[in-house]
Amino acid sequence: MSSPATPNEVAVIKTNYGEMTLAFWPEVAPKTVENFKKLARSGFYDGTAFHRILNGFMIQGGCPNTKKGARGTPGTGDPGYKLKAEFNAKSHVRGVVSMARASDPHSAGCQFFICHGNAKFLDRQYTAFGHLVAGDAVLEAIASVPVSGPEKSTPVDRVEVESVKIVAAGAKA
Repeated sequence: MSSPATPNEVAVIKTNYGEMTLAFWPEVAPKTVENFKKLARSGFYDGTAFHRILNGFMIQGGCPNTKKGARGTPGTGDPGYKLKAEFNAKSHVRGVVSMARASDPHSAGCQFFICHGNAKFLDRQYTAFGHLVAGDAVLEAIASVPVSGPEKSTPVDRVEVESVKIVAAGAKA
C-alpha cells in the first residue's frame, strides 16, 4: 500500500505591506528549497526585513542582521553555513525567487531576492528556486518604497517580514 503523495507546499511571506505566496522548484534546486523551508519552519525569517530594494530589478531579504536589535551590517548575515549553488535553466524574470550570495558562487545561506523586473543577466549564476504565485501588488508596493544610501537601495521605511509560513498549496497561512 503506498502512502498518499505529499501536497505541494508554498511559502506565505507576510509583510507589513501585505502577503506574497511563493511556489518552489524542487526539481531544479532541491537542497535550496529544503533549506528555505527549514529556515522558514524554524522562524528564522520572522522579524527580518527586506533591506535592499532596487525598483525594476529586485527586493532582497532574509538577513538575520535586519532583525530589531541585531548586530552586524544588514546584508552580511547568514545562518552559520553556506549552500552549494544549484544553478539551473530557470530564467530570472519578474516574480522569480533566487538566492542572494557574495562573490563566491557557493556563498548563499539564507538571503534571497524576488525579481521585480527582468534580470536574465543573473541566469545560471544565481540559484533560482521558486516564483511568486500570489501577491504581485505587494511586490510592486515594496519595490516602490523610497530608498536612500550609497547604492540608493536602502529602504527609507522598514519593510518588515512578519512571518514566513510553509503551508500546503491552497491552504491559508
